[in-house]
Amino acid sequence: MSEQALATTREASPKGLPTASDVAVRTELAIREVDQLSLPEQPVEQPVPAPIAPAPPPAPRVLQTSTGKASWYGPGFYGNRTANGEVFRPGTMTAAHRTLPFGTRVRVTNLNNGRTAVVRINDRGPFHGSRVIDLAHGAATQLGVVSSGLARVKLEVLQ
Repeated sequence: MSEQALATTREASPKGLPTASDVAVRTELAIREVDQLSLPEQPVEQPVPAPIAPAPPPAPRVLQTSTGKASWYGPGFYGNRTANGEVFRPGTMTAAHRTLPFGTRVRVTNLNNGRTAVVRINDRGPFHGSRVIDLAHGAATQLGVVSSGLARVKLEVLQ
């Protein structure tokens, strides 16, 4: 029963004394109020923010660009030491260059098919004709140079 119903009931009772129904209504209202006070506070659901994707790393800066012919070397050299002392292994993304410092990263683009690979200089060479870089088998495969053996390439020395 509501507060309004309680007021109506009170008016109908003689001498303004509470009736049994008045007491029942007041008791019911008091119980509801106590029940409301004793309920634990319900947590307010906060919207879950969408995950923020990390920003892509900045593109490496190109310090120097050149073009020329690339060749590749592989199986006959596996297990040997490169000029910087590393063991030459199959599938690596490394290369030999005559003058670039060891550890230099170079983006190589095959100008015949547009494929690119980033290699790390760890050896010296090539020592044949006008070739500018000698690619390990992994890089040559990615660039699509293995079957032809040679390709015109663009070299971009990366920071």
